[in-house]
Amino acid sequence: MTDATRLQQLRARARGLKPDRSLLASDLVAALTFAVVNVPQAMGHALLATVNPVLGIFTLMVAVPVGAIFNSSVFMNVSSTAALSVAAGVVLLEFPADRKVEALVVLVLLVGVIQLLAGLFKLGFLVRFVSNAVMTGFLNGVAVLIILGQLSDLTGYASQFSNRVAQALDLLLRINQIDPWVSVIGLLSLGLIVLLLWVERLKRFAFIIAIAAATVLLVVLTIPSLPWAAAFAAVPTVGDIASIPRALPQLAFPDLSLVPALLLPAFSVAVIGLVQGAGVSQGTPNPDGRYPNVSRDFLGQGAANIATSLASGIPAGGSVSGTALVLSAGGKSRWANIFVGLFVAAIVLLAAPLVELVPMPALAALLIVAGFQGLRIPQALIAWKTGRISKIVMAVTFVATLVVPLQFAVLFGMALSIVLHVFRQSNKVVVKEWVLQPGGFPLERPAPRRLPSHQLTVLQVYGSLFFAAAKNIEEVLPEVGNTTRAVVAINLRGKSEIGSTFVTVLQRYCLALRARDSRLMLVGVDPVVLGQLAKTGILRVIGEENVFLATPQLGEALNRAVAAANAWIGESAVPAVGGAPTAAGRPDDE
Repeated sequence: MTDATRLQQLRARARGLKPDRSLLASDLVAALTFAVVNVPQAMGHALLATVNPVLGIFTLMVAVPVGAIFNSSVFMNVSSTAALSVAAGVVLLEFPADRKVEALVVLVLLVGVIQLLAGLFKLGFLVRFVSNAVMTGFLNGVAVLIILGQLSDLTGYASQFSNRVAQALDLLLRINQIDPWVSVIGLLSLGLIVLLLWVERLKRFAFIIAIAAATVLLVVLTIPSLPWAAAFAAVPTVGDIASIPRALPQLAFPDLSLVPALLLPAFSVAVIGLVQGAGVSQGTPNPDGRYPNVSRDFLGQGAANIATSLASGIPAGGSVSGTALVLSAGGKSRWANIFVGLFVAAIVLLAAPLVELVPMPALAALLIVAGFQGLRIPQALIAWKTGRISKIVMAVTFVATLVVPLQFAVLFGMALSIVLHVFRQSNKVVVKEWVLQPGGFPLERPAPRRLPSHQLTVLQVYGSLFFAAAKNIEEVLPEVGNTTRAVVAINLRGKSEIGSTFVTVLQRYCLALRARDSRLMLVGVDPVVLGQLAKTGILRVIGEENVFLATPQLGEALNRAVAAANAWIGESAVPAVGGAPTAAGRPDDE
């Protein structure tokens, strides 16, 4: 078999759904491992979303296999995530308990539709507009909210405040009101999880072992003959919160009257899921060595959420931990994630009574550890040290995540990032003078403050030419003053478009030069820019003979401009760029 044939087979397997028998055993083991470990975690995620824990299990049943079928990424695990669950929980807090499930169905459906449309319209490129500083601040804020949100279940003290930071402060002020029996189960579970995570062979099963141990411990401690049985019997369990049906999820129909109220929150949740998913898929290549198509992964996550909404599940998205677990457990193809749904269904049908015995403090301990694992400290340090803009964006997004509704925090961070980026770019415009050297490359130096008479001044503009920056360019252009018989050549090579503000700047500068018997020349002009100049009438002001189109040969347009300037000024001392346009004498730019 040739290498080309083998590569074609790998690509076919990556795209197709036909299972490879040689990979089946590994995929089954990976699916079983993921299902056992993530059933309690999905229940915890449902609690973050303020809904019945069983709805998190339903999400695993539906979202994981559907996402695997439609994703471009072979390995990306589409399941419940802490960030999406917290975001959904903040939205659902606005609804009474008897309408939360109805609102959840509509919310997840809208998230799916938005993501599906983003995939169909190939909007994967938009992820680049969400800066790393925004997502780092947001995800660190979510991780802190997850930790703080579990303190109530961990200690048994229920604060009356709605904000989780306020809840944590309230707990510190009333530490004497915590339930010691609840705290014992919670802290023992927390300690056991941390201990197991240090053991290499057991770390992937740390959550399930700790949950199982806490459940057995609570059952033993509530044996009626024991003196403390009554106290530990008051420790809440999953069964006290909701009973798990011994059946597969039933079909749910959305209440479309809730769409207007949930559309904006759904957009925020969808953006969070898409950005997370893009990070997962672009960090995990397919078996053929290629990286997945981001837009196709958008479509896959959208399909997964639409299907999940019909099962009353919570929002799902690309999961970093889930993908890592599937791969580390031996997953070899997309069938590892498809099999997850079957194993989770089996757990619900065969082991639901055992799941109902899980103590709530143990689930709280699990989520606290997951919150600490979700902290992005190295990324935060990088963003902090990168520069003032990144530092401000990350810090403000982090604080906003803690104090404002979560569905607005990421949008606020995105808006702030864009505004500060615009501000930074507008103040980073630099105008340099190129001093032409006979037979050599130009010498670059700061642009002169006043324009010299009877000579050519070549200016190179670095930075953006949009409206805010254009005003700065006008301020740093050499003053015309009493100059006479001068030529200014502005190099525009590489500028594929100019704004109306810059066009106005060119017009004013050209008129100022003409008033002193001088000329403005534009060098290395793109055809699109030439069209803009013609449509706005500025081309007539500057003169077509003073505009030199860019050519594939670097330096050619500038050499023609130099020759024209020589002829007009009437001096022969103006050297050409690099002399004759030979291979050894061309400049590195125009």
